[in-house]
Amino acid sequence: MNPTQQAMNDLIAQTERSVIGQSHVVQALVIGLLTNGHVLLEGLPGTAKTRSVKSLANLLDTQFGRIQFTPDLLPSDVTGTEVYQEVDGKPQLHFQAGPIFNNIVLADEVNRAPAKVQAALLEAMAEGTITVGNETHALPPLFMVLATQNPVEQEGTYPLPEAQMDRFIMKVTVDYPDDSAERDIVRLVRNEERSEERHAEHEEKLTRDTQHDEHRHINPEVVFAARRALPDIAVSDLVENYIVALVMATRHPDRYPDTDLSRWIEIGASPRASIALDKCARAYAWLQGRDHVLPDDVRAMASMVLGHRISLSYDALAEGVTHQAVVNALLDHVQIG
Repeated sequence: MNPTQQAMNDLIAQTERSVIGQSHVVQALVIGLLTNGHVLLEGLPGTAKTRSVKSLANLLDTQFGRIQFTPDLLPSDVTGTEVYQEVDGKPQLHFQAGPIFNNIVLADEVNRAPAKVQAALLEAMAEGTITVGNETHALPPLFMVLATQNPVEQEGTYPLPEAQMDRFIMKVTVDYPDDSAERDIVRLVRNEERSEERHAEHEEKLTRDTQHDEHRHINPEVVFAARRALPDIAVSDLVENYIVALVMATRHPDRYPDTDLSRWIEIGASPRASIALDKCARAYAWLQGRDHVLPDDVRAMASMVLGHRISLSYDALAEGVTHQAVVNALLDHVQIG
C-alpha cells in the first residue's frame, strides 16, 4: 500500500477503537468520504450511529457540525439566515452561516424533522452550495453529510422522500452488536468513565500504538489525494456490465421470470445507483490496495448502494420482504459477465 492508502486504513482502524462491533459502518463512512458522497445510517437508538460519526470527525483535522433534527426545526436553522445589522450607521443585511457550513456535518435523526427542513439539505448535498435570498454561498471543498435516522416505523418519524434518499451514496443498516461486542462496549464505556489522569494515560498508549501517525489526525489533503487516485482504478468491461446488469434488474425485473423480483420491486434504481456503485466499488478496491475492481468489490457494496434506491411493492411489504432480501436476490440471480 502507498502512504495515502495506509493513512486511510489507519483512519478506519483508529475509528474502530471507539466503535465496537460496527466495522461495516466505519468502512462505509470512509468510503463515503473517499467518493465525495453522503451516507445515511439507519438503526435503533443506542447502536452507536452518532458515536461512529463523531469518532470519525474527531480523527479528521476538519470542522465538525451537528444538527439535531426535531419537529420544530426551521430550514434557516440548518442553512443560516440573513440578519439585520447597522454598519457605520447604515442598515445592512449580513449572512449568518448555519451549521451546514462545516466539513463533516452530522444530521442527527434526520427523519424526525418535517419534509421542508429535510429539503434544506438537498441543494447542499447535490450542489455543494446554499442559496439564501438572492445570494449563493459555497460550502467547503471537503463537505460530507452523515445523517442518522431511526426506523420509520417508530412514532414521530417522517419517511425521507425518494428524491432525497437518492442523494445518499449509501445507506447503512446499523444492527445491535453480538454478545462479545456488547461486553467490549461495556468495558469501553467503563474505561471512558475513569479519571482524567488515567484517560490521559490511555490516550498516550494509543499514541504509542500508532507512531506511524504522529498527530493521530488525518489532514484533509490526504483525503483529496485519495480522491484523485480513484479515477485511475481500472474497471473492466466485465465489471461495468455487471454493475449495469444489477441496476437494470431493478428496473426490468421481468427479465428474471423465475424469481419474485417482479412482485417485489415497484420502482427500480435511478442512474445515480450505477454511478454510486462504480464509485464505491473503486474506493473499496483502492482500500484493499488494488489498482483494479473485481466483481466481488461490486457485490460488497451492492447492498448499501442499491437497497435504499429500490421502492418495494405492496406485496413485498405485506410479506415482510426487506430491501436487503431484494438485493440478495439480485446478487443470486444476476450473472457476472
